Amino acid sequence: MIEVDVLGVPAAAAGSECPAANGEARPQVPGEREIRRLCALAAGAAGLRDGHLAVEFVDERRIAELNERYRALAEPTDVLSFPVDGTEASHGARELGDVMICLAHTAEVREAIVHGVLHLVGMDHETDDGEMLALQRELLTGSAVDA
Repeated sequence: MIEVDVLGVPAAAAGSECPAANGEARPQVPGEREIRRLCALAAGAAGLRDGHLAVEFVDERRIAELNERYRALAEPTDVLSFPVDGTEASHGARELGDVMICLAHTAEVREAIVHGVLHLVGMDHETDDGEMLALQRELLTGSAVDA
């Protein structure tokens, strides 16, 4: 089973639209059950059935700090992933890592969740031939039907 800790969802954002940095409404933030389902869906697409990860919603200041520290980009972004155990096969459940999402810079929260988890399982759209983003679209299209 994929275990997911969900942290930092602003009470006003859960199950509702939340304002972006520019004042525009953002898509609905899924509830914890849906967040967990999306994480399991993305991990399962990579063949993982057991593991643990966290999805944390952070503000612009925090995501900018992380982006600068780990990617040398001094600006906020939508989603960052921090893998822990790597992508090698292991016995038992793996500690997959953390997905950090900044709602003020996220156009589609479900997409950010799936995108972040696909990075945790070793996929990288910056180095592949489009496989990660194609899988992401496939998962989200099927996910919308299943939700």
